[in-house]
Amino acid sequence: MDSTSLFADYARWQRFQRQDQLHREHNAAVRKLAESGAMASRVAEGYRSMAEKGAAEGACYRTLFLRQRPHETSLACEGWLFVRRVLAEGGITRVRGTLLESFTLEDGSLTPGDKPAIKVTLDIYDEILVKRTMKMGCRIDRQDDDRDRHFITFLDSVRGDLRQHM
Repeated sequence: MDSTSLFADYARWQRFQRQDQLHREHNAAVRKLAESGAMASRVAEGYRSMAEKGAAEGACYRTLFLRQRPHETSLACEGWLFVRRVLAEGGITRVRGTLLESFTLEDGSLTPGDKPAIKVTLDIYDEILVKRTMKMGCRIDRQDDDRDRHFITFLDSVRGDLRQHM
């Protein structure tokens, strides 16, 4: 085996390791959100705070989400979300923002500017969670592309240096 193919295999292995890590992190965050019993109104307040910080300081927040692949497979992806505004429309709260992807399985780790930023509209809504018991929870899905769903945005993971890429 030559060194070129060896390094290519190693890079591929690292990409799958990162994919697995993001998948576990996303599942844990979804579970934590469900256990907290956070409702859409409370989550929307968090996004309003992000919009205020974004306008004042250019803040972008780390976001994990699932992207539907062919054959019913969903894989975790990572990006940075710049929240422009939060709107309440007909019982659903909408978040308008810009997403800068930083990891997908196909592309691996991306540095800002590798791919163009994507304008997104997210819907925040309450859902009934049925497992062992029935309780209310909250979910955030992309409204303008149904392949992307279950967005989790972290308030404590923020960058202010990505505005030029948005």
